Amino acid sequence: MGRIVVEVMPKPEILDPQGKAVARALPRLGLDHFAGVRQGKRFELSVDGEVTGELLDAARRAAETALSNPVIEDVVGVYEVDEAAR
Repeated sequence: MGRIVVEVMPKPEILDPQGKAVARALPRLGLDHFAGVRQGKRFELSVDGEVTGELLDAARRAAETALSNPVIEDVVGVYEVDEAAR
């Protein structure tokens, strides 16, 4: 079984209140190394068999039409998960 990951982030010009809340909380936890946080979404799509170029193209289409809101979000990644690397 193969898996494809789709990553979606808010467009840079869109406010990210969840990211801001996390950024404010990190220093209180002693994690003051980070200048900012943006929170996005990650989808894992399972497929029967091998991940092919055709399936990656279909995942890109799904990302652009169903998994993201193109007005406020960018699809920043569509890729196969390498199970051996995990």
